[in-house]
Amino acid sequence: MPNRTLLVSSSVVSKDHSALKATIDYIHSDSAENNLRILISHYLVGYDVIRLTTKKGFSAYDRKFIKDSVRQKLIGLELVEESRNELVFQCLLNYNDLPLGRVIKNMYGLVLSMLEDSMSALRDHNVEIAEDVIQRDDDVDRFYLLAVRQLKASIEDIELSDKIGIRHPRECLGYRLITKCIERVGDHAVRISRNVLKMESGVGADNPIFEMAELSRKVFGSSIDSMTEEDLQAINKIVVEAKRVSQFGVSLEPQSCDGPGNIELSMILESLRRVSEYSADIAEVAINMNIKQV
Repeated sequence: MPNRTLLVSSSVVSKDHSALKATIDYIHSDSAENNLRILISHYLVGYDVIRLTTKKGFSAYDRKFIKDSVRQKLIGLELVEESRNELVFQCLLNYNDLPLGRVIKNMYGLVLSMLEDSMSALRDHNVEIAEDVIQRDDDVDRFYLLAVRQLKASIEDIELSDKIGIRHPRECLGYRLITKCIERVGDHAVRISRNVLKMESGVGADNPIFEMAELSRKVFGSSIDSMTEEDLQAINKIVVEAKRVSQFGVSLEPQSCDGPGNIELSMILESLRRVSEYSADIAEVAINMNIKQV
């Protein structure tokens, strides 16, 4: 193997043997959110069957909250058994159906559309679009959590690593950082939309904040493309451009944030700057991943 180890494996593995199972005691003195967080952590580390149990039974609120949250946040995890004292979830997802490259592509497509729509909502003060952007963030989070689960599993299973598109175990850290950056860009699209909801009117299309938005979107797209770029100098140019866009945002502060809603516009401009900075981070990780190991 690339790390100088010898891998001996069998292609025949029984399904029962390969399924990782966990049992979680539901803690009623904790909030439903805290219990959900424990369940999500088991999903992320690779458990295939997660059994949530309680001796005193679930309250109606807790039961609904857990079931709805799992459905909204965790791709592939389905409720397969249910009783008064137990909820059993099983991951039915085949990693071959959603390799890492496709997960990242889906995340990027969602986040890019959120950025575009959040700025349309700002221009037209379209409350409906702004609220839709906020709701779409759940889909981004679902793909992010799936990516984390896949990366963790690929570290422990070299054959799975190959199936989902990981060339070398050291790439896992890079992809982990990249997916987190994409997820954070989505969070900033949500922040833009939340600030739009606080405003009383739209913003003229001639406001330079829209030029900043376009530059940020372009450099974000370039940073994603850099993941498949082998020319290190070309990736370096993307890093430089991303940092230039961030500085351009600083220079716009006095002119684009003047007038009604200036506090919200200032916060929107800061989110756009953060988009360009996360883009620079993605490109820098791409450089690190393309350095050949001696």
